[in-house]
Amino acid sequence: MKIVNLIKDVKEEIRTYSGESIGFVPTMGYLHEGHLSLIRQSKKENRHTVVSIFVNPTQFGPAEDYDKYPRDIKRDERLMKELDVDLIFYPNTEEMYPKGFCTYVDVVRMGSVLCGQSRPTHFKGVTTVVIKLFNIIEPDIAYFGQKDAQQLIILKKMVEDLNLKVLIKAMPIVRDEDGLALSSRNSYLSKAEREAACFLPTALKKMQEQIRGG
Repeated sequence: MKIVNLIKDVKEEIRTYSGESIGFVPTMGYLHEGHLSLIRQSKKENRHTVVSIFVNPTQFGPAEDYDKYPRDIKRDERLMKELDVDLIFYPNTEEMYPKGFCTYVDVVRMGSVLCGQSRPTHFKGVTTVVIKLFNIIEPDIAYFGQKDAQQLIILKKMVEDLNLKVLIKAMPIVRDEDGLALSSRNSYLSKAEREAACFLPTALKKMQEQIRGG
């Protein structure tokens, strides 16, 4: 397993793959079983698996949790070594957004509804960093969890509209024993908040059952 911090080093390493299939899992780190399930799927379907770890500042609003977002690179490295990941791309902010950076990708309309209403710059930050990562790594397949449903739809639209060669593969939501979808931000929750959050999957499941029952 190699860990690189610079874009030029990623490209140099990718060239050694000689056209063999590349699976890519973009993350912001603090990995959990949801991330690991994406990595395992990539390992099954590709000759090489690349994982990025980058807490992307452009998808955070001014009053959001960029500074306190959970980070533990040593733990992440250990987990990925156990899964035999080929390459970890772990850049800093200056590497991804050098001085003078001013180009963004925005999937209009789709990014301004639902979550986008309260986070108006969020999806523009997501699409911009993801297309940069696609251009750096040039994967054949990129893996995303269905938990972030709106993000997944927007990224698929970006790939379609911009004629990108990468295939975006949606993978099932991975849940904890209590039904809560796994998320790095779950570490913020108090015991009472977690109990309250578990009503969401329970309510959705009941709604699903009622719809199917007519």
